[in-house]
Amino acid sequence: MTRELKTARIGAIVTFVLAGLLCGSFTVRIPALADRLELNEAAVGAVLLAWGVGALVTMQSMRAVMARAGSRTVLRVGGPLCAAALVLVALAPNFPLLLAGSAAFGMAFGTVDIAMNAQGSVVERAAGRHLMNGMHAGWCVGAISAGLLGTLAIAAGLPYGTHLMLVAVAALPALIAIGRAYLAEPRQDAGRGARTTARRVPPVVYLLGVIAFCAFMVEGTIADWNGLFLRDTLGAPEALAALGYPLFEAGMLAGRLAGDRVRARVGAPALLGLSGLATAATFAVVVSAPTAGVAITGMVFVGIAVATISPVALSLAGTATGAPGPAIAQTSAMGYAGLLLGPVLIGFVSDHASLRTAMFTAVALGVVIAVTARLLPRRTAVPERPALQLTASPGVRQEEVRQAAKDPMAA
Repeated sequence: MTRELKTARIGAIVTFVLAGLLCGSFTVRIPALADRLELNEAAVGAVLLAWGVGALVTMQSMRAVMARAGSRTVLRVGGPLCAAALVLVALAPNFPLLLAGSAAFGMAFGTVDIAMNAQGSVVERAAGRHLMNGMHAGWCVGAISAGLLGTLAIAAGLPYGTHLMLVAVAALPALIAIGRAYLAEPRQDAGRGARTTARRVPPVVYLLGVIAFCAFMVEGTIADWNGLFLRDTLGAPEALAALGYPLFEAGMLAGRLAGDRVRARVGAPALLGLSGLATAATFAVVVSAPTAGVAITGMVFVGIAVATISPVALSLAGTATGAPGPAIAQTSAMGYAGLLLGPVLIGFVSDHASLRTAMFTAVALGVVIAVTARLLPRRTAVPERPALQLTASPGVRQEEVRQAAKDPMAA
C-alpha cells in the first residue's frame, strides 16, 4: 500500500471517529438540553425526529450529488458544515430554533455519513482489500469517546452549550485538514455514466438496503430502549442500566476490528448470514434474561454479532456499480429508515403488550438478515482491482498498480 493510500485510509478512519464524536456528543447531552429549555418527553422526541428526518432526506437526495461531485468534494464541504451545524444546536435559545438546528445538524450529518462510506469504498477499491469494518470501528471509538467526554463534562458541571461548542470547535479544523487525504473516484465514473448510475442501481443494492435496515433497527433498539428495559423490566439501578449501551458499543468495536479478517476468510454473504443468526440468538438471550447482569453481559455479545452487518452491506453496495456514492446513498437511506422506525415500532408494541415482548422484534430482524443474506449472489462484488481505481488517484506508482492487479482478492 502506497503512502497516499495509507494517508487516505487514515483520513477515512479519522472522519468516522469525528462523525461518531459529533453525533455522540449531541445525544449524550440531551437530558441537559431538555432541562435547560424545559422540554417534555414529546418535545425531546420531536428534536430527535427532526435530526433523523433531516439526515434521511439528505441521504435520499444524495444519489445524484454523489454521482456528479464524488465523495472527496462532498466530504470537504459536508464535514466542516457538520461541525458548524452542531454549534447551532449548542446556541439554540428556544424550542423552535432548537428544532431548526437539530434538522440542520441531521442534514449535514446525513451528507457526511453517505460521503464517508463512499470514500471508504473508494479506499477499499484502491487498496484491493476489505477495510470497511475497520473504518466503522472508528465510529465506535468516536461514540465511546463522546460518552466519556460527556461524563467528564457533566461531572465538571459544564453546560451543554459550552460542551457542544468545544467539541465542534475542536472537530472543525480537523475535518478541514483531513480533506487533503481523500481520494477521488475513478475517472470513468464521471459524466453521463455517473448520471445513469444515479438514476438506476442494481437490485442487489435493495437487498443490501433491507439488510442495513434491519441492522440499523437492531442498533436503534439497543440505543433507545436498553436503559428502560434494564431499569423498568429487570429492576436494575440507574447507574447499572446506564452501562448497557457503552458495553454494546464496546462489543461493536471488538467485532469491527476483527470483521475485515473474518470477511476475508469466509466471504461477505456467509458473514452476513452468520451475523444475522448470531444477532437473533444473542438478542434472544438479552430479552429472556432473568437478571440485569445477564442482560448487560448479553449486550456485549449482541454488539459483536451485529457489528459487521452494516459495514459489509455498505461495502458491497459500494462495489455494486462503477460509482460507489449513489448505491451507498440508497443503502444508507434504507438503513436510516430502520433507525427511525425502530424506536417507534418498539414503543407501539410495548404500549399494547410489554417492553420485553416488543424487544423480541430485534430477534426477528436477525433472522430476516440471515434469510436475506442467502439471496445475495454467492460471488458478490469485491474491492475493485487497483488498476481500475488508482489511475484516478495522483501520486500512485503504476508499478504497484500492475503488481496489485495480478492478485485481486476474492469476496
